Amino acid sequence: MIRILLASLLLAFTFSASGQALSPINKKATKETKNLYANLKRLSQKGIMFGHQDALAYGMGWKYEPGRSDVKEVVGEYPAVVGWDLGHLELKHTVNLDSVPFDKIRQFAQEVYANGGLNTFSWHLNNPLDPTKTSWDLMDSTIQHLFKDKQALKRYKSWLDDLAGFMKSLKGPKGELIPVVFRPFHEHTGSWFWWGRKHCSPEEYKQMWRFTVDYLRRKKANNLLFAYSTDRFTSREDYLERYPGDDYVDIVGFDIYHRPPADLNQLAQANQTFIKETRQMVETLRQIGQEKNKVWTLSETGLEKLPQADWWTNILTPIVKDAGLSYVMVWRNGRPDHYYAPYPGQKSETDFKAFYQNPNVFFIKKVAQERLYAPAAQNK
Repeated sequence: MIRILLASLLLAFTFSASGQALSPINKKATKETKNLYANLKRLSQKGIMFGHQDALAYGMGWKYEPGRSDVKEVVGEYPAVVGWDLGHLELKHTVNLDSVPFDKIRQFAQEVYANGGLNTFSWHLNNPLDPTKTSWDLMDSTIQHLFKDKQALKRYKSWLDDLAGFMKSLKGPKGELIPVVFRPFHEHTGSWFWWGRKHCSPEEYKQMWRFTVDYLRRKKANNLLFAYSTDRFTSREDYLERYPGDDYVDIVGFDIYHRPPADLNQLAQANQTFIKETRQMVETLRQIGQEKNKVWTLSETGLEKLPQADWWTNILTPIVKDAGLSYVMVWRNGRPDHYYAPYPGQKSETDFKAFYQNPNVFFIKKVAQERLYAPAAQNK
């Protein structure tokens, strides 16, 4: 009897460790995508991966130079996670909304994969009712009207055709599809995008999300993990108000940016408030992730221009420490007035090196050793 019980326990452990109990929502996901999902869950129990938007494409004072990254030039290696954006792919442009050529994004994503890292994609898409309008051009009831307008819905489907085609063009050295995280319709608890809180009802948002996921599945984009990513939220109920359901989400996350006051007399208190409130959101997210057996992340964050020299160890670290987060990603180094990761000589460079030395923070070398795309059972 004891032997049978032990055998069943071992079988249950193996089932979970193999990743089968942690399968992506897409039952037809490629084996590499299934492996990635299980490994993201497994690795989050060891520490947190660090990510940077557009990290390989450009930085402060350079563009498209092979082997470069501002993060790499500070600590000697690439971030473990690199974010990309597909905005303007739907317009059939050759470059995205930040002027990065899609051909280069594909090449960089292949490089990240070859190095053992993770690619994540956002999509600041234009408005399918009026493609001349950007994500930020606010049009109320876009989603409601979209599903009543045959021509607009046909247009949106063609956009998804192009998106699926791009995702399926991401291939590894053996012709395998490269697994990626896809994070559409993000920051929807805010109202600065046409899909935001004040511009559609919770049910309309859910309808848009489910339609998009179902369509991409039908198009056999079987290398996608779908990430649901709010902006600031106040409670579990607030976070889940527009959640489309466990069958439509692989990863739960949120975006939050540190925007301290100009008055330095208020800075210390404002910093503590930011840490406290953001950590509370992280803890709420942890509870949701554990209950739903999902991976959870801090999908976008940062302090523009990094004026606080100790931001990495004294602001970010208390927020993410021992939180079970899979990764934390800071935004891009776009311009001298718009950057979120340090570069050589930047004020927070020394502190970032201390952050890098934290044994529970993973950059590309540690993550490569974890073999994200191999069966999880082999990586214990």
